[in-house]
Parts: sequence; C-alpha cells; structure tokens
Amino acid sequence: MKIVLKNLTKVFSGKGKRRGEKVVAVNRFDLTIPDGKLVGLLGPSGCGKSTLLNLICGLEEPTEGRILFGEDDITDLPPEARGVGMVFQNYALYPHLSVHDNISFPLENLRGKKRLPKEEMEKRVLDAAKLVQISELMERRPDELSGGQQQRVAIARALVKTPGVLLLDEPLSNLDARLRLQTREEIRRIQCETGVTTVFVTHDQEEAMSISDFIIVMKEGVLQQMGEPQAIYEQPVNLFVAKFLGNPQINVFDAEVRSGRLYIGGADVMSAGGVADQPVWAGVRPEGLVADAEGPLECGLVRVEIMGRDTSIVFKHGSFTGASARAIVPTAKNVDRSAQTVRFSLNPEKVHIFSKSDEMRLNAAGGEGK
Repeated sequence: MKIVLKNLTKVFSGKGKRRGEKVVAVNRFDLTIPDGKLVGLLGPSGCGKSTLLNLICGLEEPTEGRILFGEDDITDLPPEARGVGMVFQNYALYPHLSVHDNISFPLENLRGKKRLPKEEMEKRVLDAAKLVQISELMERRPDELSGGQQQRVAIARALVKTPGVLLLDEPLSNLDARLRLQTREEIRRIQCETGVTTVFVTHDQEEAMSISDFIIVMKEGVLQQMGEPQAIYEQPVNLFVAKFLGNPQINVFDAEVRSGRLYIGGADVMSAGGVADQPVWAGVRPEGLVADAEGPLECGLVRVEIMGRDTSIVFKHGSFTGASARAIVPTAKNVDRSAQTVRFSLNPEKVHIFSKSDEMRLNAAGGEGK
C-alpha cells in the first residue's frame, strides 16, 4: 500500500509554561512512501515522529493536509477503517489473556460482513504466530514471556488482520542490546515475507539504517531528507543530517574556502570542489581522516583505542567544534601512541562543506585531494 502525505500539518496548543502558544509537531509534510517498502522514520526525541505515525493511523487528526493510501483519501476515516496494524513501544498486551487470545483479539472484535468464520480466525492466528516464531508459546500469558517474545506477540497481533500498512513506534526501545539486534532482524524478515508497507519509528540511526529500504530524517516537525540510508549518509543535505547519521559522529571543523581550496586552521587540506570563497563548516567522517605522516592536517594526539578490526584515534585541533574528534583507521595502520601529534590527509569523498548561514551542504561531490 503506497502512503502519500500532502502538506500534512499538526499543531497542538501549548501546556504549562507554554499555555497559549502553538506547538507545530508536524510541519507541511509532503512525501510518498512506496508500496511494500520498510521505511525508517528517524529523528531526535520530540521531533514529531510519533505524532506523524499517529496521524497516519488515525489516532490524531491533522490540522491541515491529506493522507492517501494508494489512491484513496483516508484522512477522515476512523482508525479501525484504515487497514492499519500498529505496534507500540510498550507492546500494549492484555495481561489476563494468553498469547493466542492476544493475537486473536482484533479478529474477535470484527463485526458484520467483516466477521470471519471460527476456522478462518484460527488459521490466521496460527499463521501469524508461525510467522513471528512463537507457535510454542500460545498458552502463556505476557508476564511469562521475555521482552523479545512480548514484542513478537505484539507484531503478530498487528499482522493478524492482514493490514495494508504496518506502523511500529519505537518497538525495540525496551529491549537489551542483543535482543534489539535479533528483533530488528526479525522485523526485516517478517516485512520481506509479508510485503506489507512498514513505517518504523526510532531515534536510533543504526537501527534505521540497518533494516530500512528508505529513511526519513525529521527535525522539529520538518522533513529534512528522505532516501536510501547509504545515499543520505554519503550525501547529507545539511549539517543536521550529517551530524545525526554516523557513529562515531562526523567531525565538524571551523574552516574557510579560499581560491578553490579548503583550509582548516590555516592548513590547505583539499580542493573545495568549486565552492565560493567564504567561512564554512567542514564535516569530516571519522573514516575520512587518513593517518599520514606527510598529511596537511596536524592535530594533537589524545589517545589510541584499538577495537579489533579498527583503531580509533582520539585527537584535538583548535578548529574542531566538539568535545573530542575521532579518526577511524584500520588496526594494521601503525600509529605511534607515544607521539604528541598525529597528521592526517583527507579522503575527499568523506568530507562535506556546509554554509555557515543556513548549514546547507555546499559541495555536491567531494573535491580532489591535495
């Protein structure tokens, strides 16, 4: 099911100290989510992700704009008429019901022509349980299940109605690190097997990038960028997106473009790719810093952290804007831990130049190295 959002806006009235103010949670969203894709909705806490999900499923009414599923305008339909499956952060399972009865609950509540024969209901319940691999847990109650198992029950309950759209609101936030990894892989598997259009809300960029066909990055209710995860990582539209995606975070330097060259702290580090002369922010991915004894960028060495395959070099530089800058290099690359300084050359494909006035990216492609 294709999802189309047209000028979608949601404004709330402020509360407490903000009483009387208008809070714009979702601001003029225009986008199309392709049929059968898993889309990660990504952004910091409070950016409007869950509000957007609630608008799509009908738990919130838009202030402006329209929502279409395929060619059908469903903006004014109640939640139960939209054909949406919803999985919440806290699972929202019924504690007094068994796994079987939790999964079957949405079918038991169908009325009129939508009511299914008992045999068909049972088949759907068993198929959903098999899909999420909890067939052996059907007689247990939620308090007898692990967090990961409860999440699978919640997903099965959402899928049992064969929805056209599946919405997942921070579904992994209550799980430990190992379970998060396992469960996100299961969500990807289930989505591929069912082909249901899925919107997955998270503030964890690694989660979103690892399983999504596309990601949508939000900030303060505004769509910043949408596209394939790697494409957005490699070509962020602005400084916010560049800083939000990537772990470790991109290194941002106070820099300058002069005569077609990029200067950091007075050092000529690379071509500026046709950017006009001006003060800029230079964003350098940690893997874009190449340890090089002849490199133009000289930095103070803080420490070296060997992490198996890779080595993290923590360094300082007068033009760096954050707390600690990092370079990621192959462990085989010999780094003198006793040295006071370390020098780097830059991989131009991993360097982004941003305007200081609006923080938009200026170089559409990396320039040639020095």
